[in-house]
Formats: sequence, structure tokens, C-alpha cells
Amino acid sequence: MMRHLMLMAASALILAACAQETPAPAAAPADAATEAAATEAAPAVTLADIVNADLRSAEEKARDAWRNPAETLEFFGIEANDKVVEIWPGGGWYTNILAPWLASGGGTLVAAGFDPASVEDPERRAQVEGRIQEFKNSYADPRFGTIEYSAFSAVSGPLTEAGTADAVLTFRNIHNWMSGGYTEKFFTDAYAALKPGGVLGVVEHRLPSTAMQDPTAASGYVHEDFVKGLAVAAGFEFVEASEVNANPADTADHPFGVWTLPPNSATSARDGTTIEGFDAAKYAAIGESDRMTLKFRKPE
Repeated sequence: MMRHLMLMAASALILAACAQETPAPAAAPADAATEAAATEAAPAVTLADIVNADLRSAEEKARDAWRNPAETLEFFGIEANDKVVEIWPGGGWYTNILAPWLASGGGTLVAAGFDPASVEDPERRAQVEGRIQEFKNSYADPRFGTIEYSAFSAVSGPLTEAGTADAVLTFRNIHNWMSGGYTEKFFTDAYAALKPGGVLGVVEHRLPSTAMQDPTAASGYVHEDFVKGLAVAAGFEFVEASEVNANPADTADHPFGVWTLPPNSATSARDGTTIEGFDAAKYAAIGESDRMTLKFRKPE
């Protein structure tokens, strides 16, 4: 867009030079703010357009009522020209929104996926590498723009070049890092990746403050104050919390942890243990989990 505007300006100068000698009236001085706005590339679409686009499946869109992607990204202040690091994008639910949104405004998405280097077993590592390649192949459509890739794990390097990201986002991942014992590393790595003033956005299954926090978060639920404490310890400033992803019907005390609820809707434990008379419909009626949505900032 900027190149196009420059070409138009150059063409106008050429036409003026070739015009009749009759002097044109002097132009009024341009307002600086108006001139700056005219030269700034604007997104071709809105965030709502991206959320409703055909790049997303009907199954993905069916979960919008629980995940509220447009409202969540607006709360985090994600602009189309930002550089955003998405941690552990999984199957790409949020990637399918972030990638085209950032592509529309000249921004950059860095997908920091699961790290094959953290997997010791060669066979399993090969499987992880295969899934990562499948993920990359699924974003060949030019509407997703050019995605950069990195990794995050207990042994991973930088998420991206230090001090270059406008935002680092994680959706329902902190409990995984608690079970792996490297939660603090995430906040340290995110801090290093962000520009001064950059935003850390966290969405996570919320454990009621009256419940005991398991250090390994085996249930998948985490105390909001625990997350805030880790972020502040890493140097972040807490900005604001949103209830956009709250679900008061979720009591966070389900027999198979958060995975008892949709979309997993587990009917047995990971070891195969079942419960006699288990009522799956009861948990389906609750919907997806109650979630904290927290915004932090790296100090200027």
C-alpha cells in the first residue's frame, strides 16, 4: 500500500510538470495528523471479518461462544500490523484468526510450537516433527501470510529476536508447563521477546481462589493470583483482567479435571479408569471451562 501511494504521488508530480503554465491556486497547508493517516496502510478487513471468514471451519466457529476470539484479541490490543508470538498453537484454532488478521495489515505471526528437541525418544520425536510439518503445510494458503516458526520448551532458545514482539499470547497452556516444571521459563522468555511496552496476553482455565492449587495443575485449573505472581516476578506489570471468557457454571471440580468438559468431554481418566453412573450430559450442559483472561505489559 505504501509503495502504491508513493507511485501515485510521483505520477501527480509528473502531470503537474506537464500542465499549462497557468499557476494553480496555492494549496492550504495539510494537517499533519490527516497527512499521516492518509499514508498509513489500513487493514483490508476487520477482525470480525476474519473471525467469520471461510478460512475457519464450522466446527471452529461453533466454539466462538466460549472462546470469544474477537473480543479477546481486542482486549489484548492486537493490531493488524503487530508482530505477535503465539505459544503452542496446537491445531491452529487461534492461528486461523491471527495469521490472516496480521497478514491483512502487514504484521507478523511467530508460531512457537512444541519443541521436538525436548523429546528424548527418537520415534516420538519423529512423530512430533511430522505433526509440525503438517501444521506448516496447512498454512500454505497466501491468505495466511508468511508465518515464522520457533519453539518453546524447557530447553528451547529465544521465542523470537529479543525485543521485537508487540505481543506474546498463550491460550490454555500454563497448566501444561506447570506439570513439566518450566512455567517460570515461559514468563522469562516472553519478557525477553517483547518490546518495551509490549503485551503478554494469558487465557487459562481458572481455579477458584478457595480451592487448593496443585503445583502440577493435574486438573488443568490454575489460580489467577498464581499467574499474576509469576508474571510480576518476571518483570511484567499487571494491566487488567477481563471476564470475557468467564463461565460461572464451571465449578472446576470435575472427576476428570477440565477435560471432563467440552470440547474433550472425557468419560474416563487418562489411565482408563471410569466412574459407574457417570452422567456425561451434566458436564456437556456446563459448557467449556471458566477462564481467566489477563493482560500484562513489559515496562517502557
